[in-house]
Amino acid sequence: MQFRAEVTWDGFDFVVAAVLLFGACGAFEIAARMSGHWSYRVAAGIAILAALLLVWINLAVGVIGSEDHPANLLYAGLLAIGAAGAAIARLRPGGMARVLVAMAVAQATIGAAALLAGWGSEGENWPQVIIVLNGVFAAVWLVSAGLFRKATRARAPAGAAAA
Repeated sequence: MQFRAEVTWDGFDFVVAAVLLFGACGAFEIAARMSGHWSYRVAAGIAILAALLLVWINLAVGVIGSEDHPANLLYAGLLAIGAAGAAIARLRPGGMARVLVAMAVAQATIGAAALLAGWGSEGENWPQVIIVLNGVFAAVWLVSAGLFRKATRARAPAGAAAA
């Protein structure tokens, strides 16, 4: 299927898109069942949507240079931090807040490394693209962390320290 001359999807592209969308929806379904608190659900939705968008952008055009630039593989490591952290935290809000802060730090570190190393500098909007995209994603991870933290405080009994 061809949308424009530079956008041509084959069957594999549709399979990847379906896997990403169904995976994101399934992940949100699991997260939504973990807590009935609105801030937990919003935090999970934001984090899952951000992860989906990060993968989609990387597959489509790449964050650092083109989609073929090897430095874009660092974002797979960022998502691995999120997945491993979520498993270790067992999706509990306090642990998820810490995982999302770690992801924000990793996102900013990848952006800083790309700027310092000059990765993707052959692109026409370098370094603005790297600064803006990494900054926005780091901010989104922090917003999600804040909402998970709010869910932690809502769960804690009166007088108890939040986990």
